[in-house]
Amino acid sequence: MFIELVILLIALFCGILLIRASLFESRQVSVEPVTDIAVDKKAPERLSRAVQFKTVSYQEEANCDRKEFTGLHDYLKEAFPLTHSHLKREVIADYSLLFTWKGNPQSRAPMLLMAHLDVVPIEPGTESEWAYAPFSGDIKEGHVWGRGTMDIKEGVMGILEAVETLLQQGFEPERTIYLAFGHDEEVGGLRGASSIAELLRERGVTLEYVLDEGGSGTIGVVPGVSVPVALVGVAEKGYISLELSVRSEGGHSSMPPRETAAGILSTAISRLEKNRFPSRFEGVVRDMFEYTGPEMTFPKKIVFANLWLFKALVINQLSQSPKTDALIRTTTAPTILEGGTKENVLPKNVRAVVNFRILPGETTETVIKRVTEVINDPRVEITQMTQAWNPSEISDMNSQSYDAIQKTLRQVFPDTVVAPYLVTGATDSRHYLPLTHSVFKIVPLVATSEDLSRIHGTDERISVDNYMKCIQFYIQLIRTSAQ
Repeated sequence: MFIELVILLIALFCGILLIRASLFESRQVSVEPVTDIAVDKKAPERLSRAVQFKTVSYQEEANCDRKEFTGLHDYLKEAFPLTHSHLKREVIADYSLLFTWKGNPQSRAPMLLMAHLDVVPIEPGTESEWAYAPFSGDIKEGHVWGRGTMDIKEGVMGILEAVETLLQQGFEPERTIYLAFGHDEEVGGLRGASSIAELLRERGVTLEYVLDEGGSGTIGVVPGVSVPVALVGVAEKGYISLELSVRSEGGHSSMPPRETAAGILSTAISRLEKNRFPSRFEGVVRDMFEYTGPEMTFPKKIVFANLWLFKALVINQLSQSPKTDALIRTTTAPTILEGGTKENVLPKNVRAVVNFRILPGETTETVIKRVTEVINDPRVEITQMTQAWNPSEISDMNSQSYDAIQKTLRQVFPDTVVAPYLVTGATDSRHYLPLTHSVFKIVPLVATSEDLSRIHGTDERISVDNYMKCIQFYIQLIRTSAQ
């Protein structure tokens, strides 16, 4: 009798799991693919030309080559004559660009499409490792090659290609559309995007929504989903770097004290790495799996339909990879270690910089508090460095704006699963948060993990097919959002 009862309970338990999985229905919107978006076949050649401008940004702006930025500005005038004649163009903070496409002032609030003109440097000594020269813009093997092809001159050029195409067709937007292209995103956007956002604020502009880079369409990145997944950033982690410093009397290395400044600092860093911030599977990350879970293979679908049982298992699995672990906790990353001038001299001063990307629900203040408690050593001075900001608020996924973006993605990239995403890096869009409650982040292309690894790395490239789809996305989004 007891055995039969156990079998019955097991069967009932399994039945509950299966029923919940069967009721775990798709949350994807149903749309028909668009087939009427023609893109100029010379568009990849224009992207190629834009890549050839070495618009590299550096922390010290004096190191930037002004001629490369102004040269790109001049080329954009040549490449997109209708855009420059129909839209108001302003140069902001010397190198950034703001375009205004006027709509009906009585219509809905404006939308803003953004990307950035600058790119990261090529790591010295790696130039010869590129299949094609880093700033050649070569169109070979079905790809456009070069720094910025994925981050994110394809966004700048894709938006401008879309506007130029629509102008050729006589399109007139009902709502005003802003195009904002910062010049220093890779070093924080403190002059470019920040200045554009401040100018719009001074003009009393309130935005319906902002679309920036952040997520992307991916293949093979979300386990258990065989079709592409378009990850739309609806929130962004916060950012803070803390300097840890220790001072001592120094001296000769032949007579070291029991604890040296270097040792004290090393212990502090070790404590931080051993006592990581706690994991949390909630908010945007949980929403992401609410959207992707129904599209997974059935075994994984059972797991995500029954998180009341498998949540700990999911957290454990996400913790195994740095990419997914960053989604569920505030990360701790020592990035700079300095101290010492000679091998036989004890340094008087040693320092380290530790960077934290802050999960929504935490703040810069809670990070500093926890770091202080974990290190628990008054000999380690903890100082906040200049740049720091809290996580963004979560944009409304029930808004018309998000609906327009997810519909457009599925119209241009049929069979793609659209899901919300927590952006773990930093983007220029945070500067626009005072102007809107809706900031969304996605690069409209489909990439593999191998493609994504090329961003900021060697052999950055974008396929011609991907780029043409990128342009189609912006055309369709403008038609949908601005009519």
